[in-house]
Amino acid sequence: MSLVVNNNMMAANTARTLNQHYGRLAQSTQRLSTGLRVNSAADDAAGLAIRELQRAEIAALQQGARNANDAISLIQTADGALGVIDEKLIRLKELAEQAATGTYDSTQRLMIESEYQAMASEITRIANATDFNGIYLLNGNLSSDEHNGSGMVSTGKLKIHFGSSNYSAEDYYYITIGDCTASALGVGNQADPDTAKAYTVSTQEAAQHALEGITQAIVSKDKIRAHLGAMQNRLENTITNLNVQAENLQAAESRISDVDVATEMTEFVRNQILTQSAVAMLSQANSLPQMAMQLIGG
Repeated sequence: MSLVVNNNMMAANTARTLNQHYGRLAQSTQRLSTGLRVNSAADDAAGLAIRELQRAEIAALQQGARNANDAISLIQTADGALGVIDEKLIRLKELAEQAATGTYDSTQRLMIESEYQAMASEITRIANATDFNGIYLLNGNLSSDEHNGSGMVSTGKLKIHFGSSNYSAEDYYYITIGDCTASALGVGNQADPDTAKAYTVSTQEAAQHALEGITQAIVSKDKIRAHLGAMQNRLENTITNLNVQAENLQAAESRISDVDVATEMTEFVRNQILTQSAVAMLSQANSLPQMAMQLIGG
């Protein structure tokens, strides 16, 4: 190579090498500081696309688990109210049994009837008052087999959505809760007098019929509670599965996106040494044209 003063090719080559090493050092610094191997599409375009889809899936699954937990809370609210209704039905059964015997006169029987109707009214009050986040649970609003979610407020059976897509077999199912008012259960004077056996206990004969009607009401209520219990168990299993799915997706996303710190630290030290070496060599290369000046001066 000729000794020239116009172009210092050694310095130019060293500067180019320095820029390359410095760029790799900057990339290693960014990866180590963020903990991510893929910080932009330039790092890995395909990996970035897969990662963002996985992140969206993970976020949806985690929210789905929260949705299922909210549904469990709703079911527990309904079941708690049904437990109170259960106590009222047991008291109605007791009152009917009391009124079915012949040792009471009309005045005493009317006292029994008064408490009987008060208990039936309390059942209706509980059914109409029990709600979760403004959704009334036991008044028959959720007893329909149809669901309409096109409006601001959904109607019919309750749709619980927990999956990340919209497939009925995998991503959601419905909760129905029967009408638990006294009239629906067939007890008290709010029920249909022509069909309800437990309409009144004001007479000995009516009280004897009421014993059968209250038993039917307890069975109807127990079916509702059993359905809710089964749905709660199903939701708990769903939550477990959603958490497992989210965990596995996070592991997959980590393998694509996260930096291997040990490997990247090795690369960082290598590029740091090469950068320092290039800086030293650039200083030496920049001093080479002075040799030509010595010849000229000589």
